[in-house]
Amino acid sequence: MYIPTAFAETDTVALHEFMRRYSFAVLISHGNEGLLANHVPLLLDVEGAPQGVLLGHMARANPQWDQVEGEVMAVFSGPHAYVSPAWYGEAETVPTWNYVAVHAHGTFHVIEDKDILLSILRRSVQFYESRRESPWDFVDSAPHIDRLLEAIVGFRIVIKRLEGKRKLSQNHTEVRRRRVIQALAGQPDDDSQAIARLMAEDLDRPVDPART
Repeated sequence: MYIPTAFAETDTVALHEFMRRYSFAVLISHGNEGLLANHVPLLLDVEGAPQGVLLGHMARANPQWDQVEGEVMAVFSGPHAYVSPAWYGEAETVPTWNYVAVHAHGTFHVIEDKDILLSILRRSVQFYESRRESPWDFVDSAPHIDRLLEAIVGFRIVIKRLEGKRKLSQNHTEVRRRRVIQALAGQPDDDSQAIARLMAEDLDRPVDPART
């Protein structure tokens, strides 16, 4: 990922927090006929390796798990929003797009062991159901769970490298950034408002003078 210095996020704790919040990722790998990509929820286990381990599962009928060659990449995408040059209130400006994203690169390991696979499913359900007022109860012994386990494979990705990008107009002056924040906060969509909040939080971060 192209990451100018002003937009780089290198804090591992912040990267992990982002990956948990936006855990529905795009998993990309090389296959027999080129690149393969699938949209999958990924759980982060920070204890499994220095930069963490990603846990997930996919349908056994999905060819990706059986064709992985070399490194894989998981793309975690956060909010994003168009930025109009009209909002700067100054000449010689151009349109752009603000967004936050994390790329996790690592090695892919297939898991077919029933007990480990069951553990991944249990942890996934607990993670997502914990947000609900009345969580659904995952019963390991239910007959349909055995059928499910036969139809899926699990996997773990040992993270070797993390790339984080927070493109939030840090290469502009504070005056311009505040104007963009105000404009985005007034947009009707959730993404624009989320970017406005992130930009407001980011104002306390130092600005690279070479990029203003």
